[in-house]
Amino acid sequence: MTLKFRAQIVVCACCIAALMPGALIFGFPGVLGPYWQKLFQVTRAEIGQILFYVLAAVGIHMFVVGRLLEKTGPNRIMAMGAVLYGACAMLVGYATGIKWIYGWAFFTGASSAFIYIPAMMVAQQWFPRRRGLVSGLVSMSFGIAGAAMAPVFSWLLQALGYRSMTLFLGAGALVVGVAAAAFVRLPEALPDPVPSAASDPPAQMPSLTVRQSLKTRSFWLLWFTYAFVGAAGIAMVTLAVPFGTARGLPLTRAIILLISFNLTNGISRLVSGFLSDLMGRKIVMCVSFLAAGGAYFLLPFSADIITWSILAAMVGFAFGTLFSVSAPYVSDCFGMAHFGSILGVVFTAFGFASGLLGPWLGGYLLDRYPGNFLLVFFYLGSLMIIAAVMIWVTTPHTECSF
Repeated sequence: MTLKFRAQIVVCACCIAALMPGALIFGFPGVLGPYWQKLFQVTRAEIGQILFYVLAAVGIHMFVVGRLLEKTGPNRIMAMGAVLYGACAMLVGYATGIKWIYGWAFFTGASSAFIYIPAMMVAQQWFPRRRGLVSGLVSMSFGIAGAAMAPVFSWLLQALGYRSMTLFLGAGALVVGVAAAAFVRLPEALPDPVPSAASDPPAQMPSLTVRQSLKTRSFWLLWFTYAFVGAAGIAMVTLAVPFGTARGLPLTRAIILLISFNLTNGISRLVSGFLSDLMGRKIVMCVSFLAAGGAYFLLPFSADIITWSILAAMVGFAFGTLFSVSAPYVSDCFGMAHFGSILGVVFTAFGFASGLLGPWLGGYLLDRYPGNFLLVFFYLGSLMIIAAVMIWVTTPHTECSF
């Protein structure tokens, strides 16, 4: 087996492992949210808190996983994640209240950290000169799974019933995830010696430790960018279907908005990652964030499902861009030696701030001002615009520190 073929196999395994946690986070709550709201007789704000627990778990465990990667193999960590999200999916079918759903959300979010950080690190190690592209591939698998699986979740719910569906999904996810993790290995030598035409600062730039990175302005600009874009992006998961039904669409058609968001959330991760290797990370992120802010501003004034779907897709594109491009940008800014730990700390913004600023606050505003999507979407669009400005003024650590 040639080194290049081994590299391709490893990246494919990383992508496969990322599929199910992505589907469970970006597709499952959107489809099951209305079902849980009726079943447990809870408010939209309480449903919005589901993603808060997902993101809080991500924020807690991303740094933990980053530290573990410095001590143990990525395949073991990813197998642990697969066992965790598979078991959680099977158990959620026995939920008796919304707190049970919050528990499922927390442990599923934790499991995604055990998959995402190792997969992103390993893919970049195998293709050090195509970091944007391979990061985009792995991130695309994580993001696009929601679009692919949302209609499947809806169909299985009707065909099998709630509990049977969760048992089937959980068992299948566990088996596939553990099998994929077995193929994930770090390279013994760098297999990609040819530099890309217009990549960002090279990987051999001196690396910073976590403590050193915390003293730079760029770290905190990245942190708040994650918080704001993460909030505005993840909010669409819980708002897309309610917005569609509030505008008179049946549930089966309102799901199209969620599918559109998740489709570009996945595709943009590959497209933006590839473009960032050619054009630079900052320009790709800034353009996508500005476009998403404009999309949020236009959504309340649009009047047909095609326009709504296009605008939701623009938000999804920016959300996917954040994760595919910011990961190699973290290594551009701070080096690869402590990449997992530093990305884990940056992810605390998404984990602890985005859930509160996005799904929870959006749900609270709709409970307080029923049907006022203009207020909610203007707020979320503003977060995107502010993030575009912040990312534009970031610089590699060799150029900027406090």
